[in-house]
Amino acid sequence: MAVLLISLLIFLLLGVPIAYSLGLSALCYFLAHEPGLMVVMPQQLMAGMDSYALIALPLFIFMGQLMNASGITGRLIDYCMLIVGRFRGGLGLVNISSSMLFGGISGSSTSDTASIGSILIPEMKQRGYPNQFAAGLTVASSTMGMIIPPSIPMVLYAITAQESVGKLFLGGVIPGLMVGVFQIVFTLWISTKRNYPKENTNFKLSIFLKETFQASYILLLPIFVVGTVVLGIATATESAGLGVFYAIAIGCILTRKLTLEKFINALRYSILTSAKIMIIIAFSKLFIWILAYERLPDDLAYSVESFDLSLFWLMLLMIVIILLAGTFIDVSPAILLLTPIFLPIIISAGGSPILFGVVLVIGLAVGACTPPVGNCLNVCSAVSGLRIGIIFRGALPFLAANVLTLLLIVLFPSLVLWLPSLLMD
Repeated sequence: MAVLLISLLIFLLLGVPIAYSLGLSALCYFLAHEPGLMVVMPQQLMAGMDSYALIALPLFIFMGQLMNASGITGRLIDYCMLIVGRFRGGLGLVNISSSMLFGGISGSSTSDTASIGSILIPEMKQRGYPNQFAAGLTVASSTMGMIIPPSIPMVLYAITAQESVGKLFLGGVIPGLMVGVFQIVFTLWISTKRNYPKENTNFKLSIFLKETFQASYILLLPIFVVGTVVLGIATATESAGLGVFYAIAIGCILTRKLTLEKFINALRYSILTSAKIMIIIAFSKLFIWILAYERLPDDLAYSVESFDLSLFWLMLLMIVIILLAGTFIDVSPAILLLTPIFLPIIISAGGSPILFGVVLVIGLAVGACTPPVGNCLNVCSAVSGLRIGIIFRGALPFLAANVLTLLLIVLFPSLVLWLPSLLMD
């Protein structure tokens, strides 16, 4: 185990991508410990990717890209402007509310950062908002893309933990909305304190109802995708496929902005992104097999049980580990590595796999906005032209919303478990 873990750390410090670091450390383990077991490597690599449920991942990614290419981002921003633009710090509130809606469409925080940030960050700068505030708020609000269903990390966790995708989706609804509400409260407080501008919008009920009707084809997408899974009409994979057809119909018939070139670009991005995730999954499967072969999860479970921690304190310990791991490991490999190790410990302590999954995703969403790895920070840096350290400092007050949400759902697990038990048990 020392050879395995030390070699992994060395490869990561050298800047080797996480997938290949996992594979090379596994190779070092076999060469140093049991060369005869190297026959397991190709078997486990193929076993990691040989799952029908994994087809949902590229389909959900493709669905989000198609919706983005169909020009819905601007439509969502205009809709949110009508609702919250008249308050102090209106563009900041639009940023958050747009991310809440876009998160339910793309399932990806990086897509949220790129799409909304490219429109709102320049606009917020022009209206007198500090660059650090605009970029930091964009990064922090994008974390809802991982939490509010449909969520790509939730699908990956459900496959890894062999849990219901529908229950994970439902479990993320209330915490995702909580993150958004807390960020709105923080933004209102900061905007009032710093006297940020209001937007000149005229809110009338008749206009709101009209705009809601016109945007209904966008707002219904997450309900359509999640609802088909929850009601048992379709599996997660089938639901993702239906979502792709829905997105194509919107882009070709309603918005008429989905050109052949945009379709091909969306398909190319989805293929490349899916391939990266699949490679990580393959090498993670091999690495996890070695951990199981060495009985590391069992040994950890026995060690933790010896401390006789209550479930609450155990979950707090897990949150600290997840937040630390998220600063160095990207979301997908972190889910694949941490789930087999910590989930048995949570279950043995009487905890819920659904609660742990939501806690894991929310915690890793913070990691996506934390140096040095944070993908959302890197995307926002490219969009805004600011260094990731400056963006991170601007995001810190709003990332507190995620941490506060984590604490509340650990204190009150029903915030996560109520909807799944109500609709699916």
